[in-house]
Amino acid sequence: MTTDSGRPTAVRTGERIRLRSRLAPRAARTRIIGWVLLMVLLALALVTLVTWRLLMRATDERMDVALEAEVEEFRRIVEGTVDPSTGRPFESVADVLQTMITYNLARPNEKFLGYVDGEYRFQSRIEAPVLLSEDAAFSELVGSVSEPTAGRYASGAGEVRYLAVPVGLEGDPARGVAVVAYFADQERQAADDTAQLMLGVGAVTVLLAAGGAWVVAGRVLAPVRAVAATAQGITETDLSGRIPVEGRPADELTDLARAVNAMLDRVENGVAAQRRFLDDAGHELRTPITIVRGHLEVLDPADPDDVRQTVALVDDELERMNRMVSELLLLARAEQPEFVRVQPADVAALTREVFGNVRRLGDRDWQLGGVARADLLLDPQRLAQAVVALADNAVQHTRPGDRITLGSRLSGDRLLVWVDDAGPGITPADQDRIFERFARGSSGARRSDGAGLGLSIVRAIAAGHGGSVELHSRPGEGATFTLVLPARPAPPRNADPEDLVAGVDGTVDDALATPPLDPRAVPTEGGPR
Repeated sequence: MTTDSGRPTAVRTGERIRLRSRLAPRAARTRIIGWVLLMVLLALALVTLVTWRLLMRATDERMDVALEAEVEEFRRIVEGTVDPSTGRPFESVADVLQTMITYNLARPNEKFLGYVDGEYRFQSRIEAPVLLSEDAAFSELVGSVSEPTAGRYASGAGEVRYLAVPVGLEGDPARGVAVVAYFADQERQAADDTAQLMLGVGAVTVLLAAGGAWVVAGRVLAPVRAVAATAQGITETDLSGRIPVEGRPADELTDLARAVNAMLDRVENGVAAQRRFLDDAGHELRTPITIVRGHLEVLDPADPDDVRQTVALVDDELERMNRMVSELLLLARAEQPEFVRVQPADVAALTREVFGNVRRLGDRDWQLGGVARADLLLDPQRLAQAVVALADNAVQHTRPGDRITLGSRLSGDRLLVWVDDAGPGITPADQDRIFERFARGSSGARRSDGAGLGLSIVRAIAAGHGGSVELHSRPGEGATFTLVLPARPAPPRNADPEDLVAGVDGTVDDALATPPLDPRAVPTEGGPR
């Protein structure tokens, strides 16, 4: 589709849009002030117009009432038929008109005139903008009326509102007319002056409103500018910038700043997790790759035994890399909110089930300690995963026949799940770093084939539940790892499913907990070392 000029309509529309975009103010502060001023101007114009119209209507009504009142006064004088100045009956129509105009004081902008047989004869002494008595057109209009007549006349001084009443006297053939006239434009001047005063005050108000809008818009938009400045300061290497919200009022912009800060926290955590994943994967996968490459380089294809041993080694290293990548991915997912999904779980049944599963990890003296009897909100799969990791760690650092105890119990508003072993223990120096990624203890225990991520995963699972992991150990006396989790009672089975997600606040009665174990029989979680 094209226009008469041959240019496509879409092109012309795009040009108009770009023109409007260039003409439109770019600063939000300017647009806010513009809209404020526009609304103030519209409001002032509306108020001024309404006020002016009301004043004009009131003025017109006052003139109409005054005209009627003056005519009524004229009628009373005529009906009296006696001249108030002499006490004798009027002798002529001219006397009647003269008395009317003499005894009625004209108001400002009001004029009384008397006509006899169409000719001007009398007028009030009040000064007028123009001499209606000398206006032939006006005299012709009102000088010979035969019945009361009201109207408007355009004089040299503007609009004139008048009321003409015929006057007659018995015995006098002359025809008289009494006229009451108002110079309407001069009478309305007060309304015009009021409107002009309001416009002047409005102009000052607009200036004050502009200044106030400038200050208020600056304060209101301060968080928005902070958001923009923070966003501009964010780089690939520096994600630490945050919007200051301390001391600000609790409003929508403060909520926006907090939401942006929370988003930046999530972005920074995600980037940090990604970097850790890449660094860890690059660091730890290099070793098995190097081992595999070294054996493949010296492989003798003609030697079946060498080929078989190399294939077995490559398979072991690939399995190790696969397990390492899976654990790294699990730690990366631990940064996500849905990593832990709570649901009602029977802690006693879960403890016994996990105990039955970990007994297959090695030939050890497995013992089941206390068992917490309660239904709590937790992620049974993740909790079982953490306990299995702790049990596997205990197997790796003990010998066949050594004791490993697993148990759970309630303590106030906390759930304690522990794994206690009779291994060589952990030195204080190692206890500070044992939960770091790829960290391994320096005790005399045999080295694990794992990647050193098990305890990091345990800590991530505990943190996902809102809890932590405690370690109690002395060299030569074994170690106790305790998962300390919040004990949130599960809602009734017929409760709203939303309660399963949000959890239920409250504490667990210690009377439901398994009594502490006898320390002389088997160690309890976190016991003295």
